[in-house]
Amino acid sequence: MLRLFVRLVRRPLLPAVRLWRRNIQLRVVAATLLISLSVVLALGFVVIAQVSKGLLDAKEEAAQSQAAGGFAVAQEKANTPATVDGPDATDNKVGRDASTWMNSLVKQLASGGQTAFEVVALGAGTGEQPQPGAQGVRGARASGNVDPTASVPIGLRRAVNHATGTFKTFSEIRYTSGADQKEPEPALVVGKRLTDINGDPYDLYYLFPLTQEEESLNLVKSTIATAGLFVVVLLSGIAWLVVRQVVSPVRMAAGIAERLSAGRLQERMKVTGEDDIARLGEAFNKMAQNLQNKIQQLEELSRMQRRFVSDVSHELRTPLTTVRMAADVIHDARVDFDPVTARSAELLAGQLDRFESLLADLLEISRFDAGAAALEAEPIDLREVVRRVIDGAEPLAEHKGTRIRVLGDSQPVIAEADSRRVERVLRNLVVNAVEHGEGRDVVVRLASAGGAVAVAVRDYGVGLKPGEATRVFNRFWRADPARARTTGGTGLGLSIAVEDARLHGGWLQAWGEPGGGSQFRLTLPRTADEPLRGSPIPLEPEDSRANRARAAADAAAASGSAAERQTADGGDRSPIPPRSPVAGAMSVPADPTALPGNGARVVARPAEQAQQEDRADGR
Repeated sequence: MLRLFVRLVRRPLLPAVRLWRRNIQLRVVAATLLISLSVVLALGFVVIAQVSKGLLDAKEEAAQSQAAGGFAVAQEKANTPATVDGPDATDNKVGRDASTWMNSLVKQLASGGQTAFEVVALGAGTGEQPQPGAQGVRGARASGNVDPTASVPIGLRRAVNHATGTFKTFSEIRYTSGADQKEPEPALVVGKRLTDINGDPYDLYYLFPLTQEEESLNLVKSTIATAGLFVVVLLSGIAWLVVRQVVSPVRMAAGIAERLSAGRLQERMKVTGEDDIARLGEAFNKMAQNLQNKIQQLEELSRMQRRFVSDVSHELRTPLTTVRMAADVIHDARVDFDPVTARSAELLAGQLDRFESLLADLLEISRFDAGAAALEAEPIDLREVVRRVIDGAEPLAEHKGTRIRVLGDSQPVIAEADSRRVERVLRNLVVNAVEHGEGRDVVVRLASAGGAVAVAVRDYGVGLKPGEATRVFNRFWRADPARARTTGGTGLGLSIAVEDARLHGGWLQAWGEPGGGSQFRLTLPRTADEPLRGSPIPLEPEDSRANRARAAADAAAASGSAAERQTADGGDRSPIPPRSPVAGAMSVPADPTALPGNGARVVARPAEQAQQEDRADGR
């Protein structure tokens, strides 16, 4: 379930991930966007913090100055001597109690604020309502419909009640309920302990709204956000333009390089200016020109070589025919010659046969090189082709003491192929197996599955050394240069065979191990022009050393498991533990999907086993 969930989540993200990995311009612009956004955010936080600190400092300084003046006025009015009449009758102590005087004081102090501040007076203590019959200022009084007890924090009231001096804090101004009730506002509250006209203590607070400062700070924030967004977009656009100037020539070079690799050697970059990009374009064009010239020279040389081989092969056929006629006459009359001359006549005839085969192979190779080889495909039964090949190889097999066995020929093996070319490939494989089989059996296996058919030729001779399976298809290559070609081979048989397999769209692959023989496998599509996806016959045979060791290990493990079950059921307990799998056992490789000849594998023979087998062969 977890794997399914991860797959479902990843599937819609794959196009975006692919675009991110392939587009360097997108990555640079995204990185620039993120970095510039981080810088703008950090700068915005710093600027907002500094502006906020400056506004609050200025507000605190002005508020403390304003509050200090109000505290002085209130204390002065409380300390004014008593008078009977006069113009300041509202401030006289005679005929008025402390509550009336406090109401008048709050109104008078708040009238000078003009919404710049509000005034709150609380009795000494925590500001609760006065008890009946209590004297002095015990009730809470406020201007502008301010809720006095909710607007002044408890902490500030305690600080004012228990110490002398002026105290301040940040809070909210809350208003009493009503038709025109306003929302709470942030404010700076400044308070101090004073005495009234009777000498009783009370607390006087100034509440300075921070609405203007908040609006100024919001304006700064919106300005910084707008400017930051503009800067981020501008930097992203600049990065896109700059990167585009660098990436566009690189993309052009990549596209031209792909077209050059596809064979369009006349492609060149457009160079403008004299900067580094222009120098890169000039160097790229010069490299492409040199490559084109070199490839043209190599192609011309290859054409000349192919023409030379073809011309020589054709020109040699006329004198070879004359020499053949003379050699046949000499060969037919060898019975009248002395033994030395008769043997020379036989050698001359044999070498002329090999010379004719070499000319035929050279002509065939020249047709492959020139691309003139044509495939005449028709439905054929590979069993018939194998029987003809074995019938032709029987004299050589009898001479070598080799028996050729055929497996998998009980059912028809039908494929659309060129019978002549397939027979040539199989004849080459069977003759090579007989020649290098050291007198042991040669096994020819046929199989078909899905859209493919295969023929494998297995021998148990000297085998192939490491690295030889990939070179065995090279022209004029021999595994053992000192070995004589008893069958008159030309050294081009496997090269022509692999070209025939490629012409069919098939594979010709080799496997071998020193002293363990080799196996060549021809895989063809059942239908012409159908791509191959696998082969019905494994490249490494089942009787290879690795497979035999693996089978022995599996059998030992199975027998050990049976013994353990028997012991668990009450049987005899064996002190011998089950044998572990053979170290170094190699797994059977999967069929390669590369060109024919690739993917062949050679298994190295252990030194001790090689010595034992060599001693056995010597005996």
